[in-house]
Amino acid sequence: MPPRPRADHRTGPGRTGPERAPRRTPSRTPRPLTLNPRHDGPGHRHPSAPTPRRPRTLAGRTRRENATAWAFISPSVLIILGLSIVPVVWSLLLSFRADDLVTPGRWVGLDNYRALVRDPGFRTAVENTLVYAGLYVPLSLAGGLVLALALNRRIRLIDLYRTLIFVPFVISAAAQGVLFFFILDPQFGVANSLLHHLGVSRQGFLSDPGQALYLLVAISLWSGVGFCVVVYLAALQDVPQELIESARLDGANRLRVLWHIKLPSLMPVTVFLLLWELITALQVFDLIYVTTKGGPLGSTTVIVYFVWEQAFQMFTAGYGAAAAYVLAAALLVTGTALRLYRRRRPGAAPDGAVR
Repeated sequence: MPPRPRADHRTGPGRTGPERAPRRTPSRTPRPLTLNPRHDGPGHRHPSAPTPRRPRTLAGRTRRENATAWAFISPSVLIILGLSIVPVVWSLLLSFRADDLVTPGRWVGLDNYRALVRDPGFRTAVENTLVYAGLYVPLSLAGGLVLALALNRRIRLIDLYRTLIFVPFVISAAAQGVLFFFILDPQFGVANSLLHHLGVSRQGFLSDPGQALYLLVAISLWSGVGFCVVVYLAALQDVPQELIESARLDGANRLRVLWHIKLPSLMPVTVFLLLWELITALQVFDLIYVTTKGGPLGSTTVIVYFVWEQAFQMFTAGYGAAAAYVLAAALLVTGTALRLYRRRRPGAAPDGAVR
């Protein structure tokens, strides 16, 4: 038998034949650069291509952002309109009407304001308000400045002292009134008990027409000075230490440093506190309502209490609204005068400037 041919690993088992050349990978020729098959050329869109999105313009994006912002703040705007602006406009219209908030009212024009000029009760309320503000405002500023200068130093337990000064400010006026009402009670109060041990006769305090208003000023100072102390302390931290050290090197004593360096630096803060405390004094109500209710004999009736009394006790809401707008006009004039003084003061920085 003839020999059996061997299988070649290149031709496969059991196959015979000449040796085959190894396969070569055909070389790929580079494809020419062409346009996108979805687009046949510039300006021509293939039917199956998606519609391109238009670029967002700046104006459109701004409108969308404004719409989103208004959507977020609209609840607050509605609350402000419903609780502040609408009542202000409504009370202004009410001041020109004779209305008791129960029966239909009538338009009287300026009669309510003319009646205020001739009303001795309103005149007494204005006088009491001016006396209260004339005592409370300067004493609170002076007391706050003195305490702030005393507490503006590094001594032991200074943080505790500052906290104790500020604590009365966070107590509500109603709580203060209840507290001092029991302390100053003519029969069972702690104050008269101490005076009795010192050999002093009993005092009427809040039941005495000659003492009640001044005691209310003292109670207000007990709580209101803390706010002035905190503001003055913050302002004293901003006084340039270089000026103070230079003045001391030139031989200036503490009084001259205070008068020529610290007080001029505190002037913007003092104007702010003056306006703040004046508004607070002209709007005092809750302390008087809790303690004296305008008495005795009208000696503590102030303008805001007079407004409340006319509107909710006498049911002359239009007359009370007119008195309220007299107070609002006084506050507006006072604020405008202080602002003009601050602008025209020599060396005052313009609004928005860094002081």
